Amino acid sequence: MRKLRKQDWFHEDGFPIVVERRDPQQPFGLHSHEFSEIVIITGGKGVHLTGEDSYELVTGDTFVIGGERPHDYLNMDRLRLINVMFDANELPMNFSDLNSLSGYHALFTLEPAWRKRHMFNSRLQLTPVELIEAVRLADQLEAELDDRAAGFGVMATTTLLQLVTFLSRCYSRSRNPQSKSLLRIAEAITHLERHYSDPITLDELIEISGMSRRNFIRTFESIMGSPPIKYLIRLRIRRACQLLQQTDDSITRIALAVGFSDSNYFSRQFRLVTGSSPRDVRKQNA
Repeated sequence: MRKLRKQDWFHEDGFPIVVERRDPQQPFGLHSHEFSEIVIITGGKGVHLTGEDSYELVTGDTFVIGGERPHDYLNMDRLRLINVMFDANELPMNFSDLNSLSGYHALFTLEPAWRKRHMFNSRLQLTPVELIEAVRLADQLEAELDDRAAGFGVMATTTLLQLVTFLSRCYSRSRNPQSKSLLRIAEAITHLERHYSDPITLDELIEISGMSRRNFIRTFESIMGSPPIKYLIRLRIRRACQLLQQTDDSITRIALAVGFSDSNYFSRQFRLVTGSSPRDVRKQNA
């Protein structure tokens, strides 16, 4: 199986966004890549192969492929698509309130993780009007990348974020039962992102998710990489790092601002997460 490398697909200047059109998609072979991609099916039909499973594709299907996930296309009947390739590690995917969109978490994190369990039924299916807007944004993004005029990096990044936000909003409006179940989990994640500085209990998150306690904890940890409360602590520490670097507020005041009621406990958790003390992070920034 081939692994697509960034240096072979991204521009020589290293900018971490590429738009590739397949009109039509040609046989390619099973592959993975060092980057992620948004796939928008703009016409025709075919089969999406993921190594172990295969799923029917039709116009409007939109999904995200993570870097390590193998995939290919088979039985193509005039299958046309747009690939928006990007390296999330080099882009501001935490920009502003993007993480507060339940559709963002559902489309970019939960649906890929649950694809096999849901047999691809929780994918985003764009309406004709939504597809037109998604293609318009992809066209705008491609034009910036082709021209590479002064300031193209800012314009391309903001256009990608517009596309990501638009698709996330579309997912939030989905009426598909499987998509709705993912959105319930995404709403719990969104609640953490929005209210990290407030007192949040595990029971509160379980109620938002609509799942059993055991199933919610197991599902959350398998997808997000840590239990819910540990994830919350990391959110608070991440925000505390920003405040330490951007403000002159005291460490105690910052601890309280991000949701810790005890500055000593905050310092212990800070060191566990970052490997440094809050004071050291502030000194490094200074």
